[in-house]
Amino acid sequence: MDRDTSPTRSSADAAATVAFIDLAGFSAIADVYGDAAAIDVLEIFEKMVREALRGYGPPIKWIGDEAMLSFPEPENAIQVLGTLLQACRQEPRLPLTRAGLNHGQVIRRGNDLFGSTVNIAARIAALAGPGQLLATQPIAETAAAKGIMVHDLGKKALRSVADEVPLYEIELAPSPDPAWIDPVCKMHAPYASYRRAAPDGPWFCSPQCEEAYRKSPQTYPLPR
Repeated sequence: MDRDTSPTRSSADAAATVAFIDLAGFSAIADVYGDAAAIDVLEIFEKMVREALRGYGPPIKWIGDEAMLSFPEPENAIQVLGTLLQACRQEPRLPLTRAGLNHGQVIRRGNDLFGSTVNIAARIAALAGPGQLLATQPIAETAAAKGIMVHDLGKKALRSVADEVPLYEIELAPSPDPAWIDPVCKMHAPYASYRRAAPDGPWFCSPQCEEAYRKSPQTYPLPR
C-alpha cells in the first residue's frame, strides 16, 4: 500500500494575532465536582467559542480547556474576544476566563502555528489572572484607539522568554471584583446560590468549594 511519507510543509506566514483563552477554574472543577461536571462546563465553553468565531474558522487547536485562536489583525481579535468574553461573563455555569494575546510573525505548519509570537502569547495567558485579558502593545494600541480601557502593566518577565515584555490589561469585559471570586473554582458572584464562609471571608459558590478550601487553603490562593 502506498503511503505519503513526505514531511509536513512549513512556511513563513503573514503577521497574525494569536490568542490563548482558557477557564481559570477548570482543573479545580474537575477535582471538586468530578470529571463529568468538568466536561459539561468545557462543552458549554467550546460552544461559545465556536459561536464567537463564526466567519473566522475554528480554533487552531484545543489544549485541554485552552483554545488557541488566530486572527489576521488585532482588530479582528478584539472584535471576537469582546463578544466571547462578555458572553462568558454572563453565563453562570462558567468560571472566569483568562486570556493572552500577541501579534507578530508566525510559522504555519499544516493547520498549526509556531514561533516566538505563539510562545509569548501562551506565556502571557498563563500569567493572566481570573477575568483578565493581557496583551502586547499592538493589541493594546488598537484597543485604546477604539476607546476600550487599557492599563499599562509595565514590563513583565515571562517563562522561557529572555527579555521582559511590556504588557497591558485590556477590559473587553467588566473587571471582576477579587472579593467576589470563589478561590477554588473561580466562579464570580453574585449568583442566587452565593454565600460567604464568614462576614469578611471569601465567597464560595457551593459547600463543596468551601470544604475544598477549608482542607487546603494553600492550594487555592485568594485572588488579588
